[in-house]
Amino acid sequence: MNQMSRDICVHSWPCSYYLELEKRWVPGRLLLTSLSLKFMTDKTGDFLVSFPLAGIIEIKKEASHFIFSSITILEKDHVKHWFSSLQPSRNVVFYVVEHFWRELLLSQPGAAMEASSSPMTKGKELTGLMASSQKRLEGTARVLHHQGEQLDSIASSLDKMESDLDVADRLLTELESPSWWPFSSKLWKMPSDTKRRGGSSMTCSKALGKEGTVIRIPVVISQRTESHVKPGRLTVLMSGLEVHDSDSSLIHRFEREDVDDIKVHTPYEVSIRQRFIGKPDIAFHLISARMPEVIPILEMQFSKKVELLEDALMIRSTGTSSPAKKGYSVWQAASGLMDCTRRREPSTGSQEGRPLQLQTTEPLISKEDTQELREILGKMKGLALGAEAELERQDEALESIATAIDRTTLTIDKHTRRVKKLT
Repeated sequence: MNQMSRDICVHSWPCSYYLELEKRWVPGRLLLTSLSLKFMTDKTGDFLVSFPLAGIIEIKKEASHFIFSSITILEKDHVKHWFSSLQPSRNVVFYVVEHFWRELLLSQPGAAMEASSSPMTKGKELTGLMASSQKRLEGTARVLHHQGEQLDSIASSLDKMESDLDVADRLLTELESPSWWPFSSKLWKMPSDTKRRGGSSMTCSKALGKEGTVIRIPVVISQRTESHVKPGRLTVLMSGLEVHDSDSSLIHRFEREDVDDIKVHTPYEVSIRQRFIGKPDIAFHLISARMPEVIPILEMQFSKKVELLEDALMIRSTGTSSPAKKGYSVWQAASGLMDCTRRREPSTGSQEGRPLQLQTTEPLISKEDTQELREILGKMKGLALGAEAELERQDEALESIATAIDRTTLTIDKHTRRVKKLT
């Protein structure tokens, strides 16, 4: 993967660019990618300007007596660019470009400019791939952890249900017993059971009330029309999705079962919709520089409801043929390159001219990159072993939950028959 393949187009808008030397406006399109900003002319299709996001000092909304509704971008070398006639509106373009600029600076302080100006070496490329795989594995581990908490909560609820059914059994036995039976009053006196039930109920309500936050990212939000946008954040929970504004006020909460479809337009752009009959649907269009971290989690939680549109499918097909193949290629490349690096070290028992040739040959990856890869691989191994142990624990929990459900169902059926006899 080279620099161009990683620089994916996020969005484009019709606009005009001001040529300072010729004192005129040129119509075209402003293209935002994950790492840069470009302007392409309508007449020739050439890129008139192109500069990295990491080289931007300031983004402002400006106007003067002859330039209205414009966005100005100031680079580090104090070159100022003017963009006007922005569609659908100046605010839309400003919020999206500013979001990606800020997120790039926050995620890679000082390194983004270096990455955009210097060529990507094999070692750094492989390290980036492994770091991305590690992030995805960490996200999967978080989902598994919250899933385990939900299973524990279900098991706790079943325990309480069985305890309540024991109380119902004692009450039914009391009702079925003759009035002269001397031991019937003892069935009511179970203070220890009552105390245990109270403690179990508190534990269960605490477990059920706990919200599992999987990931939270900043986003640019648009609803109904693309001409009105505002910054906010998206929170992915185990029980659903939440959309907040920049003041942390809740705009809308999607329960897990309320989400009807999630459309992935690009790796940075998704739409979430809840359908209604007789009234307008609730839909949000979200753009974020960190959306690639969220999409795999959405695919895991809403697998049947996530739809990859044409652009997203093209990017995925050109990037990797499948996640499994990508994972295999990363591990294979890591082991292969490190073995190759070790083989390229000079040996003393070779022929006279041979060691000189090996000494002048540079290794595919440096020792620093090799050490970093070993650390990442060690962390990924620990995460994989932890995920395997958690899956085994959850399998056992599911088996015990299934057994408890069957036992509870039989008890409920038996109590129902006893109640019918009494009535």
